[in-house]
Amino acid sequence: MPTFSARSLRSLSTCDDRLQALFRRVVGIVDCTVIQGHRSEDEQTAAYESGNSKIRWPNGKHNSYPSMAVDVAPVLSSEDYAIRWKELRRFYHFAGVVRGVAAEMGLAIRWGGDWDGDFDLSDNTFADLVHFELIEPRPDQPVSV
Repeated sequence: MPTFSARSLRSLSTCDDRLQALFRRVVGIVDCTVIQGHRSEDEQTAAYESGNSKIRWPNGKHNSYPSMAVDVAPVLSSEDYAIRWKELRRFYHFAGVVRGVAAEMGLAIRWGGDWDGDFDLSDNTFADLVHFELIEPRPDQPVSV
């Protein structure tokens, strides 16, 4: 059964416990690697300036601690952690697994390949295929109005 590398576990540990639980289940279904959880101000600024993020510090879901977002990519196996960025179908398939497991767990998530969550992938203008974020507040936090 696939498991996370030590580096993936370190990155995942910076995330909200619900994201940790979600991806601990997902990795048992599809081998994957955690690219990043929490982002520091310097990391978020670099992501924004490179065009890998549309959000400036401190407004990103990656910027809270614990992080409300995580970047995770499918890999072929625990022996081959190479991310095949050009194999887009792999990312779409992976997102379907993640969304299915999240739904089974009662988690509302947003995926960077379908920001509006309508399952129409043709209307997505910013493809961040490794990005997954929680879209509801923690049960112990008040909702801002």
